[in-house]
Amino acid sequence: MKKIKIIETAYRDAHQSLLATRMRTRDMLPIAEKMDNVGFFSLEAWGGATFDTCIRYLNEDPWERLIELKEAIKKTPIQMLLRGQNLVGYKHYPDDITRAFVEKSYENGVDVFRIFDALNDIRNMELSIKVAKEQGAYVQGTISYTVSPFHTLEKYVEFAKRLEELECDSITIKDMAGLISPQDTYELVKTLKEETDLMINLHCHCTSGMTPMSYYAACQAGVDLLDTAISPLSWGASQPPTESIVAALEGTPYDTGLDLKLLSQIKKYFEEIRQKYLGILDPIAERIDTDVLLYQIPGGMLSNLVSQLKQQNALDRYEEVLEEMPHVRKELGYPPLVTPTSQIVGIQAVTNVLSGERYKNVSKEVKEYIKGFYGKPPAPINPEIAKKIIGDEKPIDCRPADLLEPELEKFRKKGEEMGIIKKEEDVLTYALYPAVAPKFLRGEVEEEELKAPEKVSNSEYDVPPLPTAYSVDVDGEVFDVKVIPTGYMEIEPTGAKAPTGPVEGGVTSSMHGMILKLKVNEGDHVNEGDVVAVLEAMKMENDIHAPLSGTVESIFIEEGDTANAGDTLMVIK
Repeated sequence: MKKIKIIETAYRDAHQSLLATRMRTRDMLPIAEKMDNVGFFSLEAWGGATFDTCIRYLNEDPWERLIELKEAIKKTPIQMLLRGQNLVGYKHYPDDITRAFVEKSYENGVDVFRIFDALNDIRNMELSIKVAKEQGAYVQGTISYTVSPFHTLEKYVEFAKRLEELECDSITIKDMAGLISPQDTYELVKTLKEETDLMINLHCHCTSGMTPMSYYAACQAGVDLLDTAISPLSWGASQPPTESIVAALEGTPYDTGLDLKLLSQIKKYFEEIRQKYLGILDPIAERIDTDVLLYQIPGGMLSNLVSQLKQQNALDRYEEVLEEMPHVRKELGYPPLVTPTSQIVGIQAVTNVLSGERYKNVSKEVKEYIKGFYGKPPAPINPEIAKKIIGDEKPIDCRPADLLEPELEKFRKKGEEMGIIKKEEDVLTYALYPAVAPKFLRGEVEEEELKAPEKVSNSEYDVPPLPTAYSVDVDGEVFDVKVIPTGYMEIEPTGAKAPTGPVEGGVTSSMHGMILKLKVNEGDHVNEGDVVAVLEAMKMENDIHAPLSGTVESIFIEEGDTANAGDTLMVIK
């Protein structure tokens, strides 16, 4: 009899998929002992988007989260999701940072490293796999699963064999969007079991609704490990419910042996947690959406996409963005939609829709992707699109990290000069997120308040964006007012006051985001098309260009300020 081992995702992927990664450490610790007693193969509790969200929104040190969880969880290995050379960020990091990050992650409590590359470019995984193995960690080499004319069973098997050569302990089939059918699951798992000597793990999201059937097909094909989420944080863009899978396999040759009564106690705890975070839980991310078979948006991206469209006050364009997504993906060479390529494709689709002209505005990350700085795309990039974005520049063909100079000591020195380094881990936090980390490390980030649940309209899933501007009639006199949501501040510069309406020569923000860099000062001469500022929106960098040639007369924002779509940032005369 072969027992199936279960990996529980409640502490990481489940709340990343449904709650925009907002669960606090203080809500994880009270149930940690019971989670530890279940007998899970591992608890996925770190990596992915948790690192970014901790320092950007929660005012939590992600390293402290890992240490506290490790102290509370004595028997069950703690697992993290690592994006190869992207680590827990959205770009490639130099080898010295990659090595130091993996070493520190293991030292602070990570036992199992699930390592993947968005493009299945093994060159981007080799170093982190090697360093994790040097520490004595358990390594899951990961296949980013997707469906396209260029992703075949043969290519997946070939990739798995290369992961086995790198001495990975098991292979994970990472099906981010719930695309794998029961038949394809059976064939892929069975073939991997025949062609490799490694344990096989299936990780799926429930977005398409097929996943429980695919899990049973995987059991019949010889799978060893399945990823599940405790039921209050399951379904939709998350994983299948832990209790349901355990109950379904009970009494079969694949019985997990896990205690349903103990799982029921854990479920009751997470039901309360779900209520606490109900204002963040988005109905679109929670439901089954068979359109994923057309659009292929993964679980972790879906709730964030909805959240970002709400920030842009553009949730009504959701369907248009979904329809644009497969076109962008095809033009960019069919990358699997998983971080960071899901953001690269997704944000470009959003920008194409909101700007009204395809590829009129292109993020820095899209340019670098086309230049080869993320690795080799699975299929050729549309040459017309590539020419429009990078001109005649030739993409690189080497391992992207080979072009990166060591940076760890540079960040250490700079961080010490800024007075933001208190421990070794702070250097890595700063190196990974140089734009966001200083504010966090100085203690200037305020914890984002938990929102009250929004009221839905007649349709269960029809949640309109809340208006932020109103006309108010006071005794016959009409005033225009703007409502700022709790937890946000409007920062008005000490200098000139930003105009409220359209301005001749005004440089406006095309979307909601943070001003990452100002490239000009008042009095500077600029030419039409020059980059005058860089806006970080939806975790991507977007250049803001001068609409005309002239002199910068007034600047109304500073680096670090938040800009809304349509805000006038500066005036050029």
